[in-house]
Amino acid sequence: MERSELQQKIQNYEKTLHELKGLLDLENLTKQIATIEQKTYEQGFWDNHETANKTIADLKILKHKVASYEALNDLLENLKLSDELLEIGETVDTLDQDVNQFEKKLEKFETSLYLSESYDPLSAIIEIHPGAGGTESQDWAHMLYRMVTRYAEQQGFSIELLDYQDGGEAGIKSVTFTVNGPYAFGYLKAEAGVHRLVRISPFDASGRRHTSFASINTIPQIDDTIDVEVQESDLKIDTYRSSGAGGQSVNTTDSAVRITHLPTKLTVTCQNERSQIKNRAKAMQILKGKLYQLELQKQQETLNSMKNIGLSNAFGSQIRSYVMHPYSMVKDHRTNIETGNVQKVLDGDLDRFISAYLKQLAKGEVHDEST
Repeated sequence: MERSELQQKIQNYEKTLHELKGLLDLENLTKQIATIEQKTYEQGFWDNHETANKTIADLKILKHKVASYEALNDLLENLKLSDELLEIGETVDTLDQDVNQFEKKLEKFETSLYLSESYDPLSAIIEIHPGAGGTESQDWAHMLYRMVTRYAEQQGFSIELLDYQDGGEAGIKSVTFTVNGPYAFGYLKAEAGVHRLVRISPFDASGRRHTSFASINTIPQIDDTIDVEVQESDLKIDTYRSSGAGGQSVNTTDSAVRITHLPTKLTVTCQNERSQIKNRAKAMQILKGKLYQLELQKQQETLNSMKNIGLSNAFGSQIRSYVMHPYSMVKDHRTNIETGNVQKVLDGDLDRFISAYLKQLAKGEVHDEST
């Protein structure tokens, strides 16, 4: 790209960042941080741990926003300096690369400003289930598992496997795992729904085209800052022997836990830990997340990010289609964002889809019409 074009881009970035500063209300945000920090020094602040934890969580969120803006502002100043250095030997290619990197970070920061709901900063619990279709759908569910975990790793999130049911011949029957990191739920709620795959089946000796479905459910991982009351009398708790990979890894005790919430019929399982107590604690955390999610749905009908609960895991209800034959295309039916590079998306490149969804969701423009 020519230097003049890069300079114009830098000017546009400076204007956009200034607008985002206004949207962020940086001056007011800094005052809020100072006020909350002062409160944490007051005598008796930790007397009520629930209130204190909520305050600390709020403080972290505000500080994260300010730090993100300041980091971008520093990068912009570095871009300007790099442009000046072209006069004394730096190459346009170097500036071009720096501009491209800045553009990605700017877009991510802009998207983060739309994550304003109380549960957005939380970590996420992800469930993936294949639809009808046996091995085909189970294989597709495993591909989605790989896609989401790749995305999470690229964002610097950590992953903890909670429950994994192998598909036997191929793929998975179900998987539950946590994605831990700031705003993991806020971003990954965009993936909640039914995903459709069209391809030549590797399991069909005749080489015919198959359509497969699998669903992703995204649940906020409830922490001490959010109180969800669950009555012990409403729970049915079963224990069973964990399934394993065989050999020394086989768990010979009944440590796996299944909890059913009788009023809602919600069921969660956890078998990753060797301790029944730890598996029960994890299962309860997932259940509380699901119950909190259901309560949010009752209160806010516009919470489109959570509409995947109860959707049919079949044709006509998909949020996104991945077509590998007779052409290559991934299309999100809520935002109409699409790309021809299917493999890149399956390798975790979800930023454009997540960004478009969150922006439209914040503006109330997301629709769930599947085409």
